[in-house]
Amino acid sequence: MRLLLARALTEALAPAPLAAAALLLVAVRSASSPAAGLGWGALAALLAVGIPYGVVLAGVRARRWSDHHLRVRRQRFAPLALGTATSAAGWVLLRVLGAPGELLALLAASGTGLAVCLAATSVWKMSVHAGVAAGSAVVVALTVGPSTLGWTVPLVAAAAWSRVALRDHTTAQVVVGALVGAAVAGGVFGALR
Repeated sequence: MRLLLARALTEALAPAPLAAAALLLVAVRSASSPAAGLGWGALAALLAVGIPYGVVLAGVRARRWSDHHLRVRRQRFAPLALGTATSAAGWVLLRVLGAPGELLALLAASGTGLAVCLAATSVWKMSVHAGVAAGSAVVVALTVGPSTLGWTVPLVAAAAWSRVALRDHTTAQVVVGALVGAAVAGGVFGALR
């Protein structure tokens, strides 16, 4: 039962859905209308999340990578580099198109976080699950208000626990991932929004 719960939490709190949800939330809250926000958020999510995740899924189907969570550290380089590049390209495109500043700030934070993970991956396997969960919690708190931490922090803990329970990460890897994710989100998104 413990492993079933850990697997369910790992999927539900995976980086792709959390990052896409954060982009949509920020876009809707910062755009001129909810409809415009959904459009901006969908475009940002496609570029920063959808394309890299699609490439990962194709790589898993082609047996280039072991699984969609990229458990093998050496398999993380190309997907993290692609995510960094598509976040940067998305930032440029959305800036040219006139996207809301807060959405651009989140894309900058996303690209920065991926670049940090990419650099760390050469020597260590930091948890991207914990990083995106913690970063998303900070983004939600900065966007909606600090009262959201009452439900987002337990989600960060659940994501971290699931990765350790599945033995995909050590406690140190999830703690460092969460600290880096929160620091990048607070520092980059907080400063640029």
